Amino acid sequence: MSHSENLYKPMLMEIQKVIPETPDVRTFELVFKDSADRDAFRFRAGQFAEYSAFGLGESTFCIASSPTRMDHIECCFRKTGRVTSELFRLNEGDTIGLRGPYGNSFPIEDCFGKNLYFVAGGIALPPLRTLIWNCLDWRDKFGEITIVYGARTVSDLVYKRELDEWQKRSDIKLVKTVDPGGQTPDWDGSVGFVPTVLKEVGPSPSNSVAFVCGPPIMIKFTFPVLTQAGFEPNQIYTTLENRMKCGLGKCGRCNVGGVYVCKDGPVFSYEQLMKLPAEY
Repeated sequence: MSHSENLYKPMLMEIQKVIPETPDVRTFELVFKDSADRDAFRFRAGQFAEYSAFGLGESTFCIASSPTRMDHIECCFRKTGRVTSELFRLNEGDTIGLRGPYGNSFPIEDCFGKNLYFVAGGIALPPLRTLIWNCLDWRDKFGEITIVYGARTVSDLVYKRELDEWQKRSDIKLVKTVDPGGQTPDWDGSVGFVPTVLKEVGPSPSNSVAFVCGPPIMIKFTFPVLTQAGFEPNQIYTTLENRMKCGLGKCGRCNVGGVYVCKDGPVFSYEQLMKLPAEY
């Protein structure tokens, strides 16, 4: 039976590389074990997948790599429960399952010619990383690119190697920050909460789009910074992922009002979020 005939049958993926990001966060580089799966697989920045530890279940993560780079697929996850703990235990050469891609995507074509602001906190950088690299690989299609990324402490920052690379580029502006008390003696970034640092950056709404991903409390205080700067709700995008389970709109866990996050999302504009019930 093919994957198209069985919606719940995962593709087999080999872990090509394991990259420690923080003490409890890892990135997997994954390659398809079946060449037919590899050749048929396509995704857009913002989509997600279900990753399985055989015998234990699945966990939902975004596809963290860019669709412009298809030699492998990347995911980034934190060890928090039974499935992620098992995935965390695996090594290079081991096999996991993958179902997807699912959901909608960031409206990248609508952003051609515009200035981009990426605002992320902690482990929520991966959902934006796929879009950041997509945009950097198409750099001539966009105006100014600004990235504001922060975490609780220096050790909680993910993709440190890429932060260094972005900081050296002359065609983007990177502002990295840690919460007060989270800095180290050699820290060369800002100290302050992400919304505060974003306000200091002074985002301009003129011909701009902002993409925000982070803990709920960070998003809650970031949206007002952008709206007070003049951004309209339809100029701001984020992702919702915390309730998704099946990825197919069948289990109902992610339903809120008339919306299924796994099918209608995970990418939503702030304008769309304002229409959802307060429970979300």
